[in-house]
Amino acid sequence: MTVRNARLHGLYAITDARMLATDRGMADVEAALRGGCAVLQYRDKSNEPARRLRQARILKDLCHEYNSLFIVNDDVELAAAVQADGIHLGRDDMDIERARARLEPQSLIGISCYNSLQRALQAQAAGADYVAFGSFFPSLTKPQAVRATPELLEQARTRIRLPIVAIGGITLENAASLLHAGADMLAVITALFHAGDIEETARNFSALFSDGGQAS
Repeated sequence: MTVRNARLHGLYAITDARMLATDRGMADVEAALRGGCAVLQYRDKSNEPARRLRQARILKDLCHEYNSLFIVNDDVELAAAVQADGIHLGRDDMDIERARARLEPQSLIGISCYNSLQRALQAQAAGADYVAFGSFFPSLTKPQAVRATPELLEQARTRIRLPIVAIGGITLENAASLLHAGADMLAVITALFHAGDIEETARNFSALFSDGGQAS
């Protein structure tokens, strides 16, 4: 693992655009960061560039206040504008080479690999900093997403030298199986930001990475 991606370990929170539309949205994000969230991804597919720029700047500052990484989903230009720590790219987004040319040299690039080990190997060869697999469980955010298995994580762990993110329907009850299979990060939306106590939930997810999969 390189110095650049050594911080890619732990709870990987993804913002819900509907959540950020409420007055409580930023406070909820800060609660997750207080609870130990290692990485925050800003995900908003709307066509409101001024609002997205404003929110991204606020979120980046919050993340850096708590020594967490700030990643932008899909939008390389937005990531460049706010000097985000990195970008997360899907199947239909800009390729790694072009994204790397547009961003700062130290920027992190993550790639969605769905249930494809071959795609992850290609991303690794192209210079990605981490790969993400999923959905592992039924997801309220993406109910039609392709499904991945813990066995895929086990296979990836033997061939992928990059940090691996698991995503899709992850809860405190099912997370340990993915860590045991080889995930370095757990990407969570609903189970974190719809929890009654976001800070405590983030703390419990974070604890999974240091105590063998048993949250307090």
